[in-house]
Amino acid sequence: MGAGPNHNALGFPRPVRQKGPRMQFRRPFLAIAITSLLALGGVAGVMAQAPGNGASAVPIDASGSFEVSGVTVDVSGKDADTARLGGWRIAQRKGWAILARRLTGKESSLSDSTLDSLVTGIVVEREQIGPKRYIAKLGVLFDRNRAGQMLGVSVALTRSPPMLLVPLQFSGGAGQVFERETAWSRAWNRFRAGGSTIDYVRLRGTGPDSLLINAGQTLRRGRNWWRTVLDQYGASDVLVAEVQLRRDYPGGPIVGIFSAMHGPDRRPVTSFALRVDNGDAIDTLLDAGIQRMDTAYQQALSSGALRTDSLLATRPPSPEAAEEATAEEAMPTPTPTAEAAATTNLTVQIDTPTAASLTASESAVRGMPGMRSANTTSLALGGISVMRVSYDGSQASLRAALEARGWSVQEGPGVLRIRRGGPAPAATPSPQATATPRSGPTPRATATPRGQ
Repeated sequence: MGAGPNHNALGFPRPVRQKGPRMQFRRPFLAIAITSLLALGGVAGVMAQAPGNGASAVPIDASGSFEVSGVTVDVSGKDADTARLGGWRIAQRKGWAILARRLTGKESSLSDSTLDSLVTGIVVEREQIGPKRYIAKLGVLFDRNRAGQMLGVSVALTRSPPMLLVPLQFSGGAGQVFERETAWSRAWNRFRAGGSTIDYVRLRGTGPDSLLINAGQTLRRGRNWWRTVLDQYGASDVLVAEVQLRRDYPGGPIVGIFSAMHGPDRRPVTSFALRVDNGDAIDTLLDAGIQRMDTAYQQALSSGALRTDSLLATRPPSPEAAEEATAEEAMPTPTPTAEAAATTNLTVQIDTPTAASLTASESAVRGMPGMRSANTTSLALGGISVMRVSYDGSQASLRAALEARGWSVQEGPGVLRIRRGGPAPAATPSPQATATPRSGPTPRATATPRGQ
């Protein structure tokens, strides 16, 4: 056809040389496979796109799949579709053999029908389609649970706490996260992290994402604000994945300087540089950088270097809880009262020489702490009046309380006799006549007869 080498890649004429990302498929098997591929979230050239308002591609969740990548095929057929179908069949077989060696160390083979039930998607990494030839580099996704049962291996995977991923891209001197759609955020969202031990929390870049997560936020170290952001997305810690893209000229070589960091303090995990000679290969550059970053994060997790900051893990008390605690502290501590003691009924006898002393005595007895009731049952002015009282406590405690208030108390079984004026005087014997010797003569008693 007279075209140069660039127009006859792999010996194919220009109309059938390497295709762009969007392809038309006519055979039922291919349509089913592409439907599964779209359900997984996309591959190179087939990727779910969000509206063009700065939103990133939808993150892919391949947590239920084993992935085998880098499977090369070169197949010929009677037409392009037949060749491509045959290439995918061979990729499934090669992928299963690689997966079996990886998990068990042994070779294994299955029938095509069994493989069709195990394969959940075909990832097109690179392909060239000719009239009767298909050359491609593919990835194969296998159902994790069914493949584990077939191989007899455990599919349990211990993962890290949820880590919020911040894809920060510097290009042309400006740092962007979700302010505008970037190739870096799209690359992270199409990354299949099902086999990784890092539990990435990847954002779509819609809604408030561009306000909460931006280039400036990655430079803040305040734990309170970071804790608020992490709680918004259900994450425990933050990973900052940074790339600086340097272009020699438009469409020319691109150098990517990658830095993986952890936590609000941006603790470095790894850094490296990659280069591609063609500007159209930027997705390949970013995908390779993500693979190396993920490996570095997994190694840091296994070595214990990816520990969550204790200040991020600590939750300060909420204002409501603080107010409740303050109110509880302000409340007086309840003290035991006499109500807890048994009630004692007894009689109180009171010396009441005057009406004023009676009134004062009744008021004093009724005002005693723990006194439930006090009623005068016998009134005797100038004598002893009697009161019947109910007291929360023992007779001895009431006696002690009365003495503490200046009463003189005499106690008997079920009876207290009280009066004002201090302790009762002790009983003294009657005075007896005693002879006192004197220095003079002792006088003699003389009897005086009555009636004289």
